[in-house]
Amino acid sequence: MNFELITLAGSKVNEKIYEAIIPTADGEIAVFPGHEALITVAVPGVIAVRRDKTHSDEQLEYFAISGGVVQISGDHVKILVDEADHGEDIVESETKSALERAMKMRDEATDQIELEKAHQLVDRHAVRLKVADLHRRKRRR
Repeated sequence: MNFELITLAGSKVNEKIYEAIIPTADGEIAVFPGHEALITVAVPGVIAVRRDKTHSDEQLEYFAISGGVVQISGDHVKILVDEADHGEDIVESETKSALERAMKMRDEATDQIELEKAHQLVDRHAVRLKVADLHRRKRRR
């Protein structure tokens, strides 16, 4: 099936895959060729992609997403998000520092708007750190 991951900066991925595991508001969903048509909300989290039916879990590719919209129709999956990062594009040390700054910002928030922004940053960097860790483990095997 065709998989498209589109960010505000443009197309991140547009290729044939076998399976996509997507974080949605109702929980993770696994999408295979011939999946029922669906439009749903993607939440901040990790997208896992299996390129070929014969690939093992160790060969999954991971993307950190900020949330967005998922459209599934026939053999086509399109995910529209503000931003998405592939595991190999994330610098773990920078992401750890950004997470620490976001947590400090959250702890020092003086109003609801600052607190909400800080929570969004904490979530974003926590997901990016998770994807960086999954990618690092994959490389070690």
